[in-house]
Amino acid sequence: MEKLHLLIPRWHREVAREFWRASSYGGGWATAAALLFLPLLHFLLRRRLRRSTVVGAPAVKAADHTSTSSVANIITEDDLRELISSLQVHPAKEREDWEYVISKGNDNISYEAWRDKKAVGPPRYLSVTTFERCSPEILRDFYMDSEFRKEWDNTLFSQDQLEVDVGSGTEVGRTIKKFPFLTPREYVLAWRVWEGHDNNFYCYIKECEHTLAPHQKKYVRVSHFRSGWCIRKVPGTDACEIRLVHEEANGMNVEMAKLAFAKGIWSYVCKMDRALRRYSSFYPRNSCSILTMHRLIKKAPPSMEIDTRDKHLETSNGIAVITQPKRGEKASKLIAKGILLVGTIVCLSQAGSSVGAQVAMACILKKLTNNNNSKNNNNVRSSKGKNN
Repeated sequence: MEKLHLLIPRWHREVAREFWRASSYGGGWATAAALLFLPLLHFLLRRRLRRSTVVGAPAVKAADHTSTSSVANIITEDDLRELISSLQVHPAKEREDWEYVISKGNDNISYEAWRDKKAVGPPRYLSVTTFERCSPEILRDFYMDSEFRKEWDNTLFSQDQLEVDVGSGTEVGRTIKKFPFLTPREYVLAWRVWEGHDNNFYCYIKECEHTLAPHQKKYVRVSHFRSGWCIRKVPGTDACEIRLVHEEANGMNVEMAKLAFAKGIWSYVCKMDRALRRYSSFYPRNSCSILTMHRLIKKAPPSMEIDTRDKHLETSNGIAVITQPKRGEKASKLIAKGILLVGTIVCLSQAGSSVGAQVAMACILKKLTNNNNSKNNNNVRSSKGKNN
């Protein structure tokens, strides 16, 4: 603590001295200005301390070598078989098992997502994203390019390769992601990529442990992560799609996680599409992650792969209708709803909150979302009735 003042920039100390020197000559305004300046100085000091402990931390070095059998067997062909099977479901038909979440689109991209009602634990989603004027190879490289993702994904704090197994095609890495109002999450993951027929590509990702990524108190380690996708060309068009199944236990309240996904996923998808257009303008890229992926990619066993060329996920007609508030609705009512919603999210995000408080807030949050969903459903029905 004696040397804490050394972390304060010199010009900050000089300005502070000038304020107090002026106040000693009877300048009351200087004292007031100094009191206003102290909170700013405190903020800058905390920011500098944070940078010294986080940004200055040593990065994990890559270990590109043939690894032990334990790493090679983290992801097997059984995982690929399960992934292919999971991607064949038809949520629009199996409405008892899948809950509709969102359906939106524009001239460049369309996005649809469903939530598995039977999932026990963290929410499990199935989504279909279609990119116009895009090839499967470009979309595959875009998804796997870690270096380029750091340029456009502001939720990504850091991403490092830990180990590579050339024999099995398995890669292990560590990712730190930012979560608003919450402690950053740490992902230690293993993944494999396969190439199927007709330029179909598969990827499966799951959590693992690694000696180069010990647990750290300043991060919350994600204990469960299962995600996989298939990229393929849409027949008869210049578009391609990615079908994805995803679930993760990141320590968030389940109701809060559902709301965050439903409200934030479309803006994230649009941002991803803009990044993809930039990426394709200077394709191909020779980044380290892409060169590694090209070296590790394996052929999917023909006997295992299911022909998905004619198996589109059936969806509802048209795009979800977004209703605007009535002109006569008071602004104060909208503001009150917004404050209640934000307050509920913050309360649910605090690990120290009592169980009773979290249950109460979760009920309020569920009621708010149910009201919004019922209004949207009524609007969709009325619009369909008009069309008929």
